[in-house]
Amino acid sequence: MKELAALEVKRKTGEEPFVVSGQKLPIDLSAFWQWSSSDLVGNALRGLVAEYIVTSAVGDNSGIRQEWDAYDVITPEGIKVEVKSAAYIQSWAQSEFSSIQFSIRPTYGWEASSNAISTKKARQSDVYVFCLLKHKEQESINPLNLDQWQFFVIATKKLNHTLGTQKTISLSRLKELNPIDVSFGGISEAVNQAANINS
Repeated sequence: MKELAALEVKRKTGEEPFVVSGQKLPIDLSAFWQWSSSDLVGNALRGLVAEYIVTSAVGDNSGIRQEWDAYDVITPEGIKVEVKSAAYIQSWAQSEFSSIQFSIRPTYGWEASSNAISTKKARQSDVYVFCLLKHKEQESINPLNLDQWQFFVIATKKLNHTLGTQKTISLSRLKELNPIDVSFGGISEAVNQAANINS
């Protein structure tokens, strides 16, 4: 079989219908999104929401998310950003708030543009943005309300210098590293500032 080139994925509108035997069905992509993506508090989708928030803060959100790229976001200035999220409240029943931990494990990065996997395990970004959905009232939690989030921005080289190959970091330990603590409006400036901080 000849090698298959990467698919050219185009941004969808939500109006694309499901079809069978050439006939449109009364269900469309928007209905699928509503069915599959309404739980914004759940771990998996909350992480994507966090990526979209950071993408919207630092540059152009009109493109399409690259699922398997080595980092999550790249700014117009070329800064590679890794986005991690955590929350006290989850979708499932809880006896107490979740403890806040973020993954920082080094990886073998894959570059979508070159279809190449790096040979060295490392943290692939220039900067990390840790996104905490800090709201603690279950009745009013809403990840679309950016006032309910807190963002901690830190240079990747600072994580490397201080933590080595450590795989996770707690919120308390992260705060000891003096990240730049901002709300949504400060993310872009903080990312640029962190990218220029020497470890």
